[in-house]
Amino acid sequence: MSTLKTNTIKNTDDVEMYLAKAWVNFNGTGTVAIRAAGNVSSITDNGTGDYTVNFTNALVDANYSLVGVSSGVNGVSYPSIVAPSLATLFTTTAARVQVSGSNGDITADRDPPIVCVSIFR
Repeated sequence: MSTLKTNTIKNTDDVEMYLAKAWVNFNGTGTVAIRAAGNVSSITDNGTGDYTVNFTNALVDANYSLVGVSSGVNGVSYPSIVAPSLATLFTTTAARVQVSGSNGDITADRDPPIVCVSIFR
């Protein structure tokens, strides 16, 4: 198999295309486990709904964008948000995220069975 290396990818209109620098799909319930990933070496479970996504290869800087989504908890489809954690800023080697959702008037951190995070730079 060959490896293609390039500094910039552009479409036919000469517009630069940005690809994910890291992504992961993991089980956030019980023992945290990665299902599939790219440039993610491990997940650290910091507590309920609080995870650190550790990168295999460091990013060039910490000025990236993080997007995420998660499933409901215990078969209930709570609206869930995967967001950067206020506990730490982004670093070149990891991103800390929190998963929270609401059920009526109660909003709390959650450990969902499916958490997906993508990093773009």
